[in-house]
Amino acid sequence: MKHLKSSCIVGSTLGISGMFFVLTASPAAAAPDGKMIFESTCSVCHSVMPPPKSAPPIVPIASRYRQRFATKSKGVEHMVSFLKSPSKEKMVADPQAMERFGLMPAMQLSDAELNTVAGWVWDQGSAGGWGPGSGAGKGQGAGNGIRKP
Repeated sequence: MKHLKSSCIVGSTLGISGMFFVLTASPAAAAPDGKMIFESTCSVCHSVMPPPKSAPPIVPIASRYRQRFATKSKGVEHMVSFLKSPSKEKMVADPQAMERFGLMPAMQLSDAELNTVAGWVWDQGSAGGWGPGSGAGKGQGAGNGIRKP
């Protein structure tokens, strides 16, 4: 009986410490992760790199955000606004994307999730070397898309 009583005490102590571990570990696990949000929600339509799925790839979109906004916070703020209520006026993606894919639906995510996934998308803009070419539209063609002999 003495052995049974000490086993119960040890078991109870381990159980309580296990519950303490679970309770203290849970908040970190509950913090949103941008890549996980992308994979569970956005990747249904968006690929990270070309070729596209049913929506534009993330890296070129992120690169356009980096070109248009000077800071990550401003870019993420605009992206969250777009994700909550997409419109042609708010769209930063290539204008041809609207013609090809149409306007995406509003995302039904919490503000924390939207900010987290938008921050993750912004960070993808440094991948793949996307952005304007070395001439940036200032070469001999000067905007008409052809090189003159």
